[in-house]
Amino acid sequence: MTTDELVAALVDDGTWQSWDEAPSYVALDLDYAEALGRARKRTGVDESVITGVGEISGAPIVLVVSEFGFLGGSIGRAAGERVVGAVRRATRERLPVLALPASGGTRMQEGTAAFLQMASIAEAVGSHRRAGLPYLVYLRHPTTGGVFASWGSMGHITWAEPGALVGFLGPRVYEGLHRKPFPDGVQVSENLAAHGIVDAIVPVDELAGRVARVVELLAEPVDPPASPPVVAPSRSVGAPSPPVDAPSPSVDAPSPSVEPPPPPVELVETWDRVLATRAADRPGLRALLLASDAAMIHDTGPIVLALSRFGRTTAVVIGQDRTVQADGRLIGPADLRVARRGLALATELRLPVVTVIDTPGADLSVDAEEGGLAREIALCLADLIAVPRPTVSVLLGEGAGGAALALFPADRRLAVDDAWLSPLPPEGASVIVHRDTAHAPELAAAQGIAATDLAEHGEIDEIVHWGADGLRASIGRVLAGLVPDHARRVRHSADRGGRRTLAVGAIVRDVDGRFLLVQRLRDPQAGRWTVPGGKVDPVDAVGPDGIRDDEGTLVAAVIREIAEETGLDIEVGAKAWVVDIPDGRGGTFEIHDFVAVPVGGTVRAADDAADAGWFTVDEMRALPLTDGLLEHLTAGGFVE
Repeated sequence: MTTDELVAALVDDGTWQSWDEAPSYVALDLDYAEALGRARKRTGVDESVITGVGEISGAPIVLVVSEFGFLGGSIGRAAGERVVGAVRRATRERLPVLALPASGGTRMQEGTAAFLQMASIAEAVGSHRRAGLPYLVYLRHPTTGGVFASWGSMGHITWAEPGALVGFLGPRVYEGLHRKPFPDGVQVSENLAAHGIVDAIVPVDELAGRVARVVELLAEPVDPPASPPVVAPSRSVGAPSPPVDAPSPSVDAPSPSVEPPPPPVELVETWDRVLATRAADRPGLRALLLASDAAMIHDTGPIVLALSRFGRTTAVVIGQDRTVQADGRLIGPADLRVARRGLALATELRLPVVTVIDTPGADLSVDAEEGGLAREIALCLADLIAVPRPTVSVLLGEGAGGAALALFPADRRLAVDDAWLSPLPPEGASVIVHRDTAHAPELAAAQGIAATDLAEHGEIDEIVHWGADGLRASIGRVLAGLVPDHARRVRHSADRGGRRTLAVGAIVRDVDGRFLLVQRLRDPQAGRWTVPGGKVDPVDAVGPDGIRDDEGTLVAAVIREIAEETGLDIEVGAKAWVVDIPDGRGGTFEIHDFVAVPVGGTVRAADDAADAGWFTVDEMRALPLTDGLLEHLTAGGFVE
């Protein structure tokens, strides 16, 4: 297909305007001049690249199109200057660019001077991208050499012609240098798509539709309606939500919470939820994307990139495809690099990010290890936390291990009511703890992996029922007015919403080795027996620089609390541990427990203690103890 035919196939009738001026050359020798003349006569164009602006489905876009018939589409000084000029003009006029290379690379007749044009082109393309403008690439047959290694590989989105030869070193050059042919099936567009280098294979007759969809999604909504204040409902998973006016986003300004109340969630055993997320007929990422406005960017492999509009907000979607993973193609290093490229795309195009988590875990193989799986998980995690655009993560189903964690930390975290998140699949955790998989259901419950458990501890902001339309509406509502909040992305349950209550306790034993326990009078531990203690007085706990958890403050508090609650005077030794306990109201008690011995007084129950007394370990085992008390005492060496 010639350049004229390709332009005609892409742009709307009557909209094409050439930007090209006559090329100029320096010190042409006769052979080169004759070659240029023959190329012009044969192709009907004056250089190996033509540029201009046209409309695709009514949207203006700049085209940079190679003519392979003109000296193999090679780039010399004149062609390079033409590309640079078109890209820079597109940047000035705030227009997207679609590059359609088909080239053997540098023009050998011009040598190093032509070779250095690739740097100038790369700089112009980089400036265009940094200006927040789309740079799209369609690799045609063939694209090799310096063209592929510069402007052919810099696309925000990279499509390729089916069956196209695409590679750095052309096969003829390789064979001439190495005396053997290049291996078959490597420098082919389909193979590059399988390795995440190309986003999708697109026939020419489908390209205009793909481009139009992307440009439409990246355009600002026309005549947006005035945004009335959004008032949060009275009940939500998370902090109380003030009214929110449509803000002007400013990086690192915390977003007001606009979460609605979570729908009622049936009480379901954790293991039942795990099994539900593994059901073969369970809908996944593609059902979410296909439900409404979306343009697939990279849809080969277990990580999908797409542009999708949620309400009035277009976002970059980075999601895990459960169907591909169920077929055995698990997430590996190359897939995580695709995810990181999505984050870079969002940063440059100034779009928010929506991540969708649904994975049984990363690829556990020799190739994955040698490919740097752990490093890619770490880098993806760091990139997501650092991205300067608003982020929303959606826990859609399974959430096992590092592959899930890599897409989890976000400004807002949503989860389907039966989804779960864990360090390993429950069977893997069972193998570590019990050396079998039979205890997986037990461990799943004990680890608190269910989304509803995570919401109770503040790790999830909103629980939703699975349904594509409702979930998309929830994402759109959360994105509206959301601004980046890097501290919130790395929050944990103890500091969510600032509701961290400092408390102290004491492990007190008498000369006979018995433990001092109290029976709690009030929720969240009413009726349970535990070690004595209580909240640190707010006057002592909060200083001019925030929470005061220095040792002196805590020791004084534990002496006072034990005396008030049990009537005993104690001498405080070392700190035993720090434990977090939900307060039943969306916040957390951060309890600092110390080792102590009694030095005076008589046991009595007062304050928050309904009863108090001394107990041996065997007697303790017969009591309704607070969750984890015996386990903590055992781990601390107090109980064998």
